[in-house]
Amino acid sequence: MAAPPGGAGIVWQTPANQPEPHDYVFRNGRRYVRPYYFEFISHVKNRWAGKTIVDLFTDEFKGRSREYYVRAVKCGRLQVDGQMVHADYIVKSSQKISHFLHRHEPPVLAGDISILQNEVDVLTICKPASVPVHPCGQYRKNTVVGILQAEHGLTPLFPVHRLDRLVSGLLIFAKNANRAECFRQQIEAGLLQKEYVAKVVGVFPDGEQTVDANVNFNAREGRSTVEINDGAGKSPTGKQALTRFQRICTDGTHSIVLCKPVTGRTHQIRVHLKHTGYPIANDELYLSGNFCPRSTKGTSAASAATVPSDPDSCAADHVSEDAEADEEFDIDPMCTNCPNLAPIGYDGDEEGLWLHCVRYTGPDWSYECPYPDWAFLDSVSTKKMKS
Repeated sequence: MAAPPGGAGIVWQTPANQPEPHDYVFRNGRRYVRPYYFEFISHVKNRWAGKTIVDLFTDEFKGRSREYYVRAVKCGRLQVDGQMVHADYIVKSSQKISHFLHRHEPPVLAGDISILQNEVDVLTICKPASVPVHPCGQYRKNTVVGILQAEHGLTPLFPVHRLDRLVSGLLIFAKNANRAECFRQQIEAGLLQKEYVAKVVGVFPDGEQTVDANVNFNAREGRSTVEINDGAGKSPTGKQALTRFQRICTDGTHSIVLCKPVTGRTHQIRVHLKHTGYPIANDELYLSGNFCPRSTKGTSAASAATVPSDPDSCAADHVSEDAEADEEFDIDPMCTNCPNLAPIGYDGDEEGLWLHCVRYTGPDWSYECPYPDWAFLDSVSTKKMKS
């Protein structure tokens, strides 16, 4: 088997490499991860078979240019079944492809992960907004699971439920498989009750408001819509969704609303609040009809990233002079993101959503999380939410 490319000083990581405290860099209210070398492994799908290795990556992974992939093959950073191949190599179904990459994770907000309860078999925490729960997409170390492991030595952890990356609040973990299975059975039996708070636009109506409207999630756009039954006999395509809302307080401009989702559809609370005419006040995705599909966000800059035109060279001269001033990590000459800590295309102005999980209740247990600062509009609201 061919050895991974690079000098003796390069350590190639896999998911087995555990996050460490020194992996993180804090700047301007953001938590960054020092870029690291990582082996991405995928297996050739049937629809990929018959393509050259360069065509495959150019077509399927558009974040880098064709020239980059040509160079990566020639330098051995793209391998098939552990072997170096040539740029015209035609892949076959089920073959293992390794992409050795200098990985830059997007930063997250630098808020601490507060541990609420640390019991024998259950851990509850207050999740900061912008941090994903577990490894997914571009995130591995900059996740709740990764940070808890690095900073508190807490592993293994089994998430009982999930919160969207931009949502904050209560997160429950089982600390062993048996407790996780118990939670799973209670969820499937519909025995759990969930409560969130949201800060919405306008004066939300008094009294309980119930929204019973199917939710249809478009994975390509990263956006849900409410499906209206117009009685025309058209079969619904969305999933049944029910949310109950109760105004906690209002200052005449915004309202703090208690949200009780009975079902758990993607973006259910957000899209149901928009449906009522009172969207979450900082929810750019649902605040208006103008939105940018997720498939186009953060990709144009990455797709336009270029590498040196000399495909025979494994070194590059595209590192800026500012790189030497940053001693937080080693610059990789083939990396299309260096010398920056964040990957190309990251939106540095991203903030957390004004949606926060405050309580989960089961048959014989209940866990709570403090309200966020944005939920206190005035002294009246403070008294109501603490009562």
